[in-house]
Amino acid sequence: MDQFGTTATTTTNTAATADNAAQAQAWNGYEGAQWARSQNRWDAINDGFNQSLLDAAGISAGDHVLDIGCGAGRTTRLAARRAGEGRAVGLDLSGPMLERARASATHEGVRNVSFIQGDAQVHPFEPGFFDAAISRYGMTFFGDPVAAFTNIRDALRPGGRLAFICAAEAESNEWLGALASLGDVLPLGGFGAPGAPGMFSLTDPDHTLALLTAAGFEEARAQRVEAAGNWGRDAEDAAAFLLDSGPGRHLLSQVTPEVQERARGALIESLRPYEDAGALWLRSSSWLVTAVRERPAHG
Repeated sequence: MDQFGTTATTTTNTAATADNAAQAQAWNGYEGAQWARSQNRWDAINDGFNQSLLDAAGISAGDHVLDIGCGAGRTTRLAARRAGEGRAVGLDLSGPMLERARASATHEGVRNVSFIQGDAQVHPFEPGFFDAAISRYGMTFFGDPVAAFTNIRDALRPGGRLAFICAAEAESNEWLGALASLGDVLPLGGFGAPGAPGMFSLTDPDHTLALLTAAGFEEARAQRVEAAGNWGRDAEDAAAFLLDSGPGRHLLSQVTPEVQERARGALIESLRPYEDAGALWLRSSSWLVTAVRERPAHG
């Protein structure tokens, strides 16, 4: 183990469990590359949740913070700044996104941060090392969420804090509503449905809190939070970005070029009402989930 509370490697610890093999493939393929090159745009979409997330984690000077599914490292760097003389460690399956995270940390001069490639379900964290664990939409891709939450709990000190953002029900997210309007053009099927690993796997807060309790966390709570994100300059720009994302490309790949163009046109029209002074804003609804590792017994 090193001083960062994890194995002293950034490239060799890439193995994922069998349950997460598909996720590892996606995030080291097109999906991860698209997020890495579009970091600024994804941050413009999701930054509205940063303050509530970091406040809920209670990060203070000197803390060691673990960021799960850190992606391109935006929340890891923000946590590192709050930690001061402490440190933040970001963990993710995606090599392309971690490469962008390291470059951004260097560019911004954030030195008390490091990034590790690995699977949170099995990664060998130093027991009891971290004061807090956070995640912005990175907790929903586990093949075995109880195993992941248990491993994260063990990485926290007694009384250590967990805070993460996960998507609420699909119909409460305007971007997905825009895609849903294409149901008569594209084969949406069960897109956005809870269940298997993916963005909407933790939309049921009772289920999420039960998973945390099964993993040994205490005081688990979920609070709805909402924020508007900037998806682009206008409807054309936002539609192109949505359809260039992993889910968008998957949907388009199932239809002919002619149908693809119809879908693009329909999506642009569904996004027109959200244009506002050179930007297109869509509101996202999420759960802010908090819990703690059991505290030491007194007396």
